[in-house]
Amino acid sequence: MATADPLFNETLLLLAGAVLAAPLFKKLGLGTVLGYLAAGIVIGPILQLIADPEEVLHVSELGVVFLLFIIGLELKPSRLWQMRGDIFILGTAQVLASGLVLTGLAWATGIASWQGSVIAGFGLALSSTAFALQILNDAGDTNSAYGRRAFSILLFQDLAIVPLLALVTLLRSGPGVAESSFVSDFAIAAAAVIGMIVAGRYLLTPLFQVIARTGAREVMLAAALLVVLGSAVLMQLAGLSMAMGAFLAGIMLAESSYRHELEADIEPFRGLLLAMFFMAVGLSLDLDAILSNLALIVIGVPLFMAAKGIVIYLLCRIGGSRRDDAASIAVLLPQGGEFGFVLFTTAVSAGLLSPATASLLIASVTLSMALTPLGSAIAKRLLVRDEGREEIPEDFEGAGSDVLMVGFSRFGQIASQILLAGGRDVTVIDDSPDRIRQAATFGFRIYFGDGTRREVLLAAGIERAKIVAVCTQKREITDRIVDLIRADFPDVRLFVRSYDRIHTISLRAREVEYELRETLESGLLFGQKTLEALGTSEAETSEIGADIRRRDEERLQIQAAQGISAGAHMLHTRPVRPEPLTKPKRATMVTEEQEDA
Repeated sequence: MATADPLFNETLLLLAGAVLAAPLFKKLGLGTVLGYLAAGIVIGPILQLIADPEEVLHVSELGVVFLLFIIGLELKPSRLWQMRGDIFILGTAQVLASGLVLTGLAWATGIASWQGSVIAGFGLALSSTAFALQILNDAGDTNSAYGRRAFSILLFQDLAIVPLLALVTLLRSGPGVAESSFVSDFAIAAAAVIGMIVAGRYLLTPLFQVIARTGAREVMLAAALLVVLGSAVLMQLAGLSMAMGAFLAGIMLAESSYRHELEADIEPFRGLLLAMFFMAVGLSLDLDAILSNLALIVIGVPLFMAAKGIVIYLLCRIGGSRRDDAASIAVLLPQGGEFGFVLFTTAVSAGLLSPATASLLIASVTLSMALTPLGSAIAKRLLVRDEGREEIPEDFEGAGSDVLMVGFSRFGQIASQILLAGGRDVTVIDDSPDRIRQAATFGFRIYFGDGTRREVLLAAGIERAKIVAVCTQKREITDRIVDLIRADFPDVRLFVRSYDRIHTISLRAREVEYELRETLESGLLFGQKTLEALGTSEAETSEIGADIRRRDEERLQIQAAQGISAGAHMLHTRPVRPEPLTKPKRATMVTEEQEDA
């Protein structure tokens, strides 16, 4: 009887593990990442059903590559430039400070010489991009203030692999040789990045235009994979990471009209391969190395994670993050990362680390990865986060337009189309990360911020705005914003979305310049079109609509003076015959006010 191919069996095992573990751990509130890790540990170190986990890990690293490409697609170059402070200042500070602290810990434990301790310390200072970004994605926090800052730190860590690999050469060969090597490596990496930027600007979009004209869906998919994998390999040959190459390719295509189709094509590969990556980390966990060095690992792994987390927390606080944001970043990035594997292996080849020490460090990194999702889940339960009260994000730089729109609900989205079509620039702020993420997929630039805070309004350019349009969904939030603006910015012209008639009357009492009930015009237009479908002429329905608007306005004025129950005699409650605009009899219908009550 023929036996199945081992590769086929291993694929089935991984798929079965993912299907069983991910829903279970998601249901328990622990997240899919921890589920994939647990499945990998059971399949590999415990049951030993897969003989070569390194091969699985090597293939599944493409999941990280695709993840960075999709992130690049969502980050336009202008947005990346606005993050430069967090990337190069906070990122540099994190790598240097964490590296020095962890170098001291490694030297104190005596696991290596001072040169090896430097490599160990800076290798452990790098975090796992795949783990951190997947946890952010599962929590829906990718576009939160702390999520963007965490991503900036991770991005610099990916860049730092070049000087760290040069550091291995420096510690092995001496200053003269290493300096020459570093200059050469840096020049090659810089040339590769410039080449990627030029190719992305002048070649990629025309390429996809030509392919799109063929109408062959499979060719577009093949082109997407070619761009991602080709750019990844190019950066790897230049000494950078494959993930960095894919990220740059995504950045170059962020403003392309094909970016949504590319994202849809790559997303299934990204999800499946990233799940395989987390399982491969579990498969690679060396239980024998952990058991033989149990005391050192039990003490060392929590110690290095705590030290790294404290450094990150302090740096984020110095950089202006709120306490909860800094704590969230600290529990998100304390683990070691994939690049640590590369650095430790290179150090063994250079004679700076013994194979046993490298195995111990790799086991520690793997264990720290496994502990991170659990730590993040616990921290999320302990930290009381209020997304609507986050600090002003750094990308408020450049805000300020003729119109400041607070709230990007469906009402605001429709209103913004009129303004943009009329050639007016609009600054939009909203406090929903999900809404900002969804709007960004359509090319909208929205600033994250809470419109009930004075400092947010100032940062968004309220002092330069000619009109402030308040389009928030909740009546109480709208009232707080209106009251704040009336108190602190009395000269601002206020246009406000109203919830209902009662809200309209209260807004008029606050002396807003213009308000509109969210359902008034849509209801009038719907009624007019229905009348036209029944045979009434367009001119007559327009006249009827104008009369209803007039009567509605008169009712509002009466209700403002006499109370909400006044003016009922102006409602139509039965067909008007023979003249459509005659005064109706006493109302017997359920009114908007009664419905609200």
